[in-house]
Amino acid sequence: MQAFTLPDFYVPYPARLNTHVERSRAHSMAWAKEMGMLDAPKPGGGLVWDETALARMDYALMCGYTHPDCDGPTLDLITDWYVWVFFFDDHFLEEFKHSRDLEGAQAYLDRLELFMSDSPPEVSNPAEAGLKDLWERTVPAMSEGWRRRFVTSTRNLMAESMWELENIDRGRIANPIEYVQMRRRVGGAPWSANLVEYVSAELPDVLAGERPITVLSDTFSDAVHLRNDLFSYQREVQEEGENSNAVLVFERFFGVPTQEAAELVNDLLTSRLQQFENTALTEVPGLLAGRGAPPHEQAAVAAYVKGLQDWQSGGHEWHVRSSRYMNEGAVPEGLPLGPTGLGTGSLRQVVSTGKQGLRGWAKQHSHVPFQPVGHLPLPGFHMPYPVRMSPHLETARRHGVGWAREMGFFDSVPGVESGGLWDERRFRGFDFAHCAAMINAGGNSEQVDLSADWLAWGTYGDDFYPAVFGASRDLLGARLCTERLIQFMPLDDDQPVLVPGSPLERALQDLWRRTAGPMTRQGRQLFRVGVEKMLAAWEWELANQAQNRIPDPIDYVEMRRSTFGSEMTSALARMGSMDVVPQEIYQHRVVRELETAALDYAAFTNDLFSYQKEIEYEGEAHNLVLVVEKFLDVDRLTARDVVADLMTARMRQFEHLADHELPALLAARPDLTPEAQAALTRQADDLKEWMSGILEWHLRCVRYTEAELKRVHENPDRRAPDHLPTGLGTSALRAHLPASVSR
Repeated sequence: MQAFTLPDFYVPYPARLNTHVERSRAHSMAWAKEMGMLDAPKPGGGLVWDETALARMDYALMCGYTHPDCDGPTLDLITDWYVWVFFFDDHFLEEFKHSRDLEGAQAYLDRLELFMSDSPPEVSNPAEAGLKDLWERTVPAMSEGWRRRFVTSTRNLMAESMWELENIDRGRIANPIEYVQMRRRVGGAPWSANLVEYVSAELPDVLAGERPITVLSDTFSDAVHLRNDLFSYQREVQEEGENSNAVLVFERFFGVPTQEAAELVNDLLTSRLQQFENTALTEVPGLLAGRGAPPHEQAAVAAYVKGLQDWQSGGHEWHVRSSRYMNEGAVPEGLPLGPTGLGTGSLRQVVSTGKQGLRGWAKQHSHVPFQPVGHLPLPGFHMPYPVRMSPHLETARRHGVGWAREMGFFDSVPGVESGGLWDERRFRGFDFAHCAAMINAGGNSEQVDLSADWLAWGTYGDDFYPAVFGASRDLLGARLCTERLIQFMPLDDDQPVLVPGSPLERALQDLWRRTAGPMTRQGRQLFRVGVEKMLAAWEWELANQAQNRIPDPIDYVEMRRSTFGSEMTSALARMGSMDVVPQEIYQHRVVRELETAALDYAAFTNDLFSYQKEIEYEGEAHNLVLVVEKFLDVDRLTARDVVADLMTARMRQFEHLADHELPALLAARPDLTPEAQAALTRQADDLKEWMSGILEWHLRCVRYTEAELKRVHENPDRRAPDHLPTGLGTSALRAHLPASVSR
């Protein structure tokens, strides 16, 4: 019996089949035999694959569905790549996952990576033979930028297999956020997206790293993996003892039966597909227009989008038909089920897709803003790290008020004229110095002042963008404001800078001078990218607000790190160690997960405290409690508990990484100098203080209390004037008018 009944899938694009499938079936069978894949023994006896097994799995059919328009030789090459990647997965399972041979697995993966080079070693197994052959047949036709992206994707899907193996060895089930992040790397779909480029058109290298393009790749990848997890649950979890499967992750985290977990995974799959569509239709055109992309680059991006859509539909069709998966009840289009006859198979697909798609759309677009929700009772917090306090707290408090006054934070500004955005009473209640004195407890007086001022600027900007640009849906004004702000962060000392025209610009100019002055150009670049990501994330929030759209859960979590300024904080943390720590170490799973776990804990802390402020008084849709409410269709208290559970899961993960995996990583890297090892250990300790300090600040800050919210938002004198021009772009104009114009 199947483990669960497969849900109704959202498949908005029809699957089409390449006419060269039979040719590629014959070719791939011969190629696998030539590479030795049909003779590879299992350690306990038998073969990993034989001809019958490979024929049943039918990777040529998969590639014929996922790449319906390419010619025969291209389909042969693509099919060989998929034969290789599935053989690698099954061979690794037999050789290392069953035996829990961690050391042997790492040596196997390290050696396999050498075959993506111009001078590979001698082949010693079928996986190496296949990769060597494919590399030589593929990369000569591609650019250096594509090769770099493809090597990264291939390395990830091989190297991150160790994460799966280590979890099996520990009997550990990942938390949902960790799972999605890691599955994206180990699952191979980003690698599939690279092969879509090979078939359709290469992405322009200048665009490949931009948010709209990376979101296309990430949503494609997540949808591919979530769909695969649904179809492969029975084989992986019940037969092979795997624990890297989204259905199992949801079962354990939410404490629900398998069927309910499968439905939740399918809802997330639908959400990711609809995020793909939203990005392709709203963000990609803006990116191309903003960059002035020439016609051939626009055509390449369009071909890439179409290629990813074809892959989604074709991949679904193959899962429905392949013997590799549990697919009873997922009847392929055109096979008998209920009414039969011309067109009824297509009709059934349309009805199923329409129901699931409408359900997903309603979750994201049915929110009514400014609903009274009342104070959200706080849950218990798992915080294992103590708070430390700087002796410079009182000095920083005095400095902060004077600095904010000097920058104009208490003045009326165009767009928020009556009473200004903040007043001095509010600022003193925010007490950014208190937060800075805990997250930078070991810093000197000047450093604590600077930390407090950055906190003040970031929070002022976070309030400024929705107040000035949100209600008017002035996305152009926000874009112009961001472009001006970026110019106040020059990389070179002799670069001309604009004259500041607002408190936001004046404060950033001052902060950049005080922060970037001692930095190298590389350090300035890294830090500026962190600030730019925060500014872009504020614009992303405005775009969602203009659509009355609650974000997709994964997109929200990943963008929350930017809206909260976490990446800016992370960049600052690296400044002191840039000369001693190799930058590639920050891409290692342990360091990367350590950092994102801490960033999520802090950001979710803020969402719990700010729920009433954002939902009831500001009409916001960017709060994880609300996102969970809508996605799971639960009340706010249940959603609160889910958020608290996510925080605890991320903290538990952080604890294990800091206490066990980081020391193990440092011990396994003798190439790291003592200074580098000390810097990485210190960074982990700094993150502990950062999390505990942020939680303590929220517990004591008046910003989120109901009394302060009523004082500020229910004051009838705080009204915007109606005599200034309104419309597209006008808020950007008002932002640079003298304050006296509005009085």
